[in-house]
Amino acid sequence: MEPIFILALLITGALVGVVSGLLGVGGCFIMIPVQFWILTTMGIDPTIAIRVAFGTNLLVVFPTAISGTFRHHKKEVVLWRQAITLGLTSMVFTFAGAYVASMLSGNILTILFGLAILLGALRMATTHPIRVKGEPHANTLTYIFLGTIFGFVTGLIGIGGGVLMVPLMVIYLNYHMHEAVGTSTAVMVFTSFGGAIAYMLYGLNVSGLPSYSIGYVNLLQLVLLAGTSIPMAQLGVHFAHKINPKSLKWIFIIVMVYMGLKMIGVFSWLGLSI
Repeated sequence: MEPIFILALLITGALVGVVSGLLGVGGCFIMIPVQFWILTTMGIDPTIAIRVAFGTNLLVVFPTAISGTFRHHKKEVVLWRQAITLGLTSMVFTFAGAYVASMLSGNILTILFGLAILLGALRMATTHPIRVKGEPHANTLTYIFLGTIFGFVTGLIGIGGGVLMVPLMVIYLNYHMHEAVGTSTAVMVFTSFGGAIAYMLYGLNVSGLPSYSIGYVNLLQLVLLAGTSIPMAQLGVHFAHKINPKSLKWIFIIVMVYMGLKMIGVFSWLGLSI
């Protein structure tokens, strides 16, 4: 791998760590586009490249989410009963989503990825996200139902699920923004692990993979990304509890919209190199 790609992955990992701790998301909307760009530039087929980006992203999210969850737990904003119910259910259904992803073309997967991010941003921007009174929704069946959806989507488009979980928690489950971020981070420990294992299994014996890959997980990119993202997640959590929840919401939305449009290809269609 060329030095410029190594540097890009190290910087991306650091940024992902901060974003993960700050916003309660896995940083997929940063990591996946960067990995996809590097792999396709290296000559990897786009369909293989997007699947490797998905699988590697999930395994990077796993230790990063553990790191972030530890700090959020110390801040007492992780709702553990809900997180465990949602996490275990999601982990099972990541295998179904990853199986479907292994059958779809790269173009379809990148568009689905971009649309999912834009949908989450739209819902977050068009509602009232700050809880004033009352307690978060606690019905176990609700979390099992949502877990099937989050798990399938995690497997399908290689995300930890935070970009979907945080908006739904704030909009429909009566979570305060900081509770949503903390609990979402804890759930991603489960979803990212299940999804990464699924991508490894479904990618075994596939031809055209980049060097140092186990299935659709590339170990070289994993080490470079995780090496900087794990420690920087602690910094992100520190910032999250010093930022006004409303400001945190808009940071979340802006980053989501940019990466969603980029993966769909809107900027390329417009001739913009951003």
